[in-house]
Amino acid sequence: MLPAFYFLLIAVCILPTLPGLLGVVITALGYMPPLGLTQFSFNGFSQVLQWQGVEHSIALTFYTTAASCFLAGLFTFAIIQTCWGTRLWQRIESALSPLLAIPHVAFAIGFAFLFAPTGMGVRLLYSVLPANLSTHAVSETALLINDPYGLGLIVMLALKETPFLVLMSIPVLQQLNIEQTQKVSTSLGYNRAQTWLKCIFPQWLPKMRFPLFAIVAYGVSVVDVAQIIGPTNPPTFAVLVWQWFIDPNLQLMPRAAAGAIMLFVIGTILLGITVAIEWLLTQLFKQWQWSGRYGFALPGKSLFTLLLTLTALIIPILSLWSVALRWRFPDVLPSRYSLRFWQLEWSHILSTINISVVIALISALLGLCFAIVAHEYRIKHKWHIPNYIIAIPMLIPQLSLLFGLQVLTLFSSLNTYLLWVCWAHLFFVFPYVYLALDGPYRSYDQRLTQIGLSLGKTPFQVWLKIKLPQLSSAFIFAWVIGISVSLAQYLPTLMLGAGRISTLTTEAVTLASGSDRRVTAIYALCQALLPFGFFILARRINRQKTINV
Repeated sequence: MLPAFYFLLIAVCILPTLPGLLGVVITALGYMPPLGLTQFSFNGFSQVLQWQGVEHSIALTFYTTAASCFLAGLFTFAIIQTCWGTRLWQRIESALSPLLAIPHVAFAIGFAFLFAPTGMGVRLLYSVLPANLSTHAVSETALLINDPYGLGLIVMLALKETPFLVLMSIPVLQQLNIEQTQKVSTSLGYNRAQTWLKCIFPQWLPKMRFPLFAIVAYGVSVVDVAQIIGPTNPPTFAVLVWQWFIDPNLQLMPRAAAGAIMLFVIGTILLGITVAIEWLLTQLFKQWQWSGRYGFALPGKSLFTLLLTLTALIIPILSLWSVALRWRFPDVLPSRYSLRFWQLEWSHILSTINISVVIALISALLGLCFAIVAHEYRIKHKWHIPNYIIAIPMLIPQLSLLFGLQVLTLFSSLNTYLLWVCWAHLFFVFPYVYLALDGPYRSYDQRLTQIGLSLGKTPFQVWLKIKLPQLSSAFIFAWVIGISVSLAQYLPTLMLGAGRISTLTTEAVTLASGSDRRVTAIYALCQALLPFGFFILARRINRQKTINV
């Protein structure tokens, strides 16, 4: 039975990668018979290269992705270097759930409301600084939202990806003998900063390859966040490719597909650069690891405090804007409040919440089941799909896959858009749920299973009575991560839903493009609180289970 489910997993979550990539390649080469394009050519690539400002867009994608990935990795190492094994670390682990729960779009909208030229940050500066200094502060803050250099996009992505990297670092650090390493290093005269930099960092960095790959791929292909706070003229290359995809002239579809191929090439180059930097630091230039006792302590506590403060400010700011009837600049608080916009939007919001929750529950539950099947099959059989293949949907820009998947659904002639959206969400949810269970499964003591089998129990009884109670907390947490990932999906919902399925994410991004801030805040607030509620529910279930035990 297990092999059958495993092959179903491969068919649903892994094999579609091939036709997805093949579909976008064929279209990029100009072959689309339904549109009358029956000759292979490179006209699509020529049209991409001839687009005015495309070099600037590609350069923006390169350096914003590389810079945000570098900063996220630096922030993560600073936090674990300073806080691992201290009293503060327990608080950090507790704070990871709410930090991870807020989707990228809600975080980006809150970030924009905070650092926009008329945002809360500038309002506070106006209230405490003299007029001449506050005017200068406005011009400086404006560089963070829709700035031509992508500085705000870099900072926002780095801050938002840091909790994910910290979470992925926990199982890695648990595998390393940190305590023994610190004792030996202390006996040799190294302090904490030197120990972490010279002894633990070279072991930690190679094991963080997949999480770093994931944030690189996301940074290359991000569209929703880049539309909200990224450069606009020209935009990042992913946004430019998305604009080509939604062009009403279908004859230009090869240009969009060629752009998706180039986006895939950009992502591949950046992944290669990431591996090269890792190899240079840990394998080639290793003299810094033993030359002298120099080691610097990073401000991990300050960075985490900053991250926590910014995230904590998002909910109050969104809440204020959602009930603000009149809020003149530079007033710190609204002069008039009203629930009018909640009353006007509530019926539509409620239906959007319902469809968002249904899709998230279905895709996360199926993703959890498939992740359990994958781990159980890996334990019991020598042949299994390697982790890097399972993680392919995380490592390839979404636009490079989704167009091919969209073409694949067209051949089915089924207009079941909800089904296709759930499948697309499952396709991207499964790798995250699988990785979330990787650490708990590796830490599970297999001798418990052997003891149960030796007592005459069937494998299913052993799993149900022994392994399930041991891993139930991890299952619940992985399921909530899957829900959070599903609620944050933007491109899969639009492309596979053909614009007929509206979720909180799609509505929030659309409204953030220029609608009323109060309506935008309502949708962003709902999108932020919904996954946060699921994380609270999971935490209470785990706590109640612990009390009962």
